[in-house]
Amino acid sequence: MSLATDAADQPTLYKRIRDDIEKRILTGEWPPGHRIPFEHELVARYGCSRMTVNKALSELAQADLIERRRRAGSFVRRPQHQSAVLKIADIRAEITALGRAYGYELIHRRQRTATAADRDRLGVQKAGKVVAITCRHSADKVPFAIEDRLIDLSSVPDAATADFSREPPGSWLLHHVPWTEAEHTISAIVADERTADALAITVGAPCLVIDRYTWRSARTITAVRLLYPGDSHRLVARFKGG
Repeated sequence: MSLATDAADQPTLYKRIRDDIEKRILTGEWPPGHRIPFEHELVARYGCSRMTVNKALSELAQADLIERRRRAGSFVRRPQHQSAVLKIADIRAEITALGRAYGYELIHRRQRTATAADRDRLGVQKAGKVVAITCRHSADKVPFAIEDRLIDLSSVPDAATADFSREPPGSWLLHHVPWTEAEHTISAIVADERTADALAITVGAPCLVIDRYTWRSARTITAVRLLYPGDSHRLVARFKGG
């Protein structure tokens, strides 16, 4: 194809390229994190100029369907997720509500006498028993959040025999243990090697952190830290004036 022909057909051709890539993304053929063919590969595939390809990719980036990384190429963007700050959400229900397939993996579960660090985290004085749990939640097989949780067995004795290999601890607690008070602390960190590996992100990438504590009649039920990839999750709260 000549440059003159490409220039004449550019308005239609760049739209065709954009629509083709958009269709592959929206149908799931190219899932979140998938690398889009490099510009020179798209030039060869569609028989057009690099300018035409660049315009199509720019529009897809503006629509938040792809992200362009210098020297690395273009990748399908992970969907933005919204969480309510002022309520305790069930991550499984949250992912399902987004129309995505929920996945769960129990990474670690241990029952032990509370350490000094455990007591400090739970805000308790006595060295009772706790269940320590680390698990991963995913959406469409993409890591969504890492959960690090302590459950105080003096407040929730049934947690000692609950099968957290099948049911996420957050879901189990919401359905079995009533709470009267909760607190959220929201912060941000950069991913260390362990976190980056668990969330399938790069070391040093930003992570959203939610530390949550729940009580029942002044007795601690659980303390949990949730880690989310910072580029694919946001918190939204809407308020009404009195």
